[in-house]
Amino acid sequence: MRHPTEGVLRRLVDEPAGVADVDRAHVADCPVCLVGLATAREDAAAVDAALRADTDVDVATAWQRLSTAPAAVRRHPAPARARRGASLRRPAVAALAFAVVLTGAGVAAANDWLQIFRTEQIATVSLSPADLVAVPDLTAYGDLEVTGAGDVHEVADAAAAHEQTGLAIPEVGTLPRGLSGEPTYQAIGEVSATFTFSADRAAETAGDLPALPAGLDGAKVRLDAGPGVAEVWTHSTGAPALIVARAVAPTAYSSGVPFATVRDYLLSLPGLPSDLATQLRAFSDDGKTLPLPVPADQVTSSDTEVNGLPATVLSARDKTMAAVVWVDDGVLTAVAGALDTDEVVSIARELR
Repeated sequence: MRHPTEGVLRRLVDEPAGVADVDRAHVADCPVCLVGLATAREDAAAVDAALRADTDVDVATAWQRLSTAPAAVRRHPAPARARRGASLRRPAVAALAFAVVLTGAGVAAANDWLQIFRTEQIATVSLSPADLVAVPDLTAYGDLEVTGAGDVHEVADAAAAHEQTGLAIPEVGTLPRGLSGEPTYQAIGEVSATFTFSADRAAETAGDLPALPAGLDGAKVRLDAGPGVAEVWTHSTGAPALIVARAVAPTAYSSGVPFATVRDYLLSLPGLPSDLATQLRAFSDDGKTLPLPVPADQVTSSDTEVNGLPATVLSARDKTMAAVVWVDDGVLTAVAGALDTDEVVSIARELR
């Protein structure tokens, strides 16, 4: 019989009731696995010691402050001249989001807001930590405004989650071994991010920058996503064990600039890693495929189907967690947890 994976051994430490009897019996009689289990316990103890605070922490108050922070409108100011160089080196998730969404959009925009992208399926893009750090700061090229109810908050039950989001709340058929009871429900409202290109802002940025193409100065691109809901089951330790999430998938709109102009300019920005740009350019212009960046050094991906729909499976290389995500009629659903890939796919296929 094969030895249980490192993920199974770690699960014996964190949540032994969630490990199959056959694996428990094997580990008990296997000297090799017992050594691995001892190592997993030492790792867990080291992490616990590193994270343990010497002072009392009011978690409830901290979470309340975070979840009630104003989120109506957040404007990102222009970078000061003294910080121009730094602005090109900071991680810029917004720039990556615009680039990956617009890569899937292949329709020219009209003079009014026109939908140029609607998520219908997902494909992964390999991303290293160095790639993310190298992504240029989008605010060096214009103004980014984020609006909407982007605060994650707990709601009473499935009915309340449906009322707030309008989404059908997934029902799990059979919970994994070791989990029972009802989940907690969290909801988030719709979030919109609008980027306005600025020739003046780009000219202020240090470095050898590509000139804004004709018609791009003052043009706007808007991304909308959400609302969404998540059902969370936890271990006895309080750590999330299973998460089932559903949200309205991203869509992109333009206020009067062709898709190809926006995409090609974003992918030409200095600092964007060439391998990442190559992957993004390889996507088709069908306006339906959402590129999903994944850390290649930590996660593997594969394709499967969930009830006849194409789905993407993600698995941590250390086997500690797995997820499956798919899109149905513009709604994205994901199942993730401290499980193996077979378990998350099985749960996904049994959702009601």
